[in-house]
Amino acid sequence: MIIAGRKGVYEEWLTQNGLTVIEGWAREGLTNKQIAKNIGVSERAFTEWVNRFPAISSALKNGKAPVDFEVENSLLKRAKGYTVTETVEEIYTTGEKDIDGNYKIRSRHVRKITREVPPDVTAIIYWLNNRKSERWRNRKATEPEQQNVAFEKAEEILGGIKSAID
Repeated sequence: MIIAGRKGVYEEWLTQNGLTVIEGWAREGLTNKQIAKNIGVSERAFTEWVNRFPAISSALKNGKAPVDFEVENSLLKRAKGYTVTETVEEIYTTGEKDIDGNYKIRSRHVRKITREVPPDVTAIIYWLNNRKSERWRNRKATEPEQQNVAFEKAEEILGGIKSAID
């Protein structure tokens, strides 16, 4: 089998250093197309490498898995809602200005504010459509009985239009 790309280019990417770089790019969220560009080969050639060399395929999977889990966790967090604590620094001035024109600081106070971020409806819909699709998917196809009723109605309307034209 001929390996796409320049002769021998894939060999440097099969080394531990090359595989580590590929895994890192995948972890950073780069697509296979972007990784191929970074390597200097076509997307097609890189796809052939992935299919041909288990080490490259494994590096991609290992790099993408942690990021995929992070995104899944973030989606779940958005769907359920969460509590966030923010640190706010309040600066109190004397009302007088220094020689540079800045207000003189009398005191600083740091306080923590806890607030609730409500569940995100879009995240909920996405989660349910994908995780519980048998119950929550968007139904694009209609049931056969509904289709027949729709066709009968359409024929009835078209028949009325046709008789009006005649």
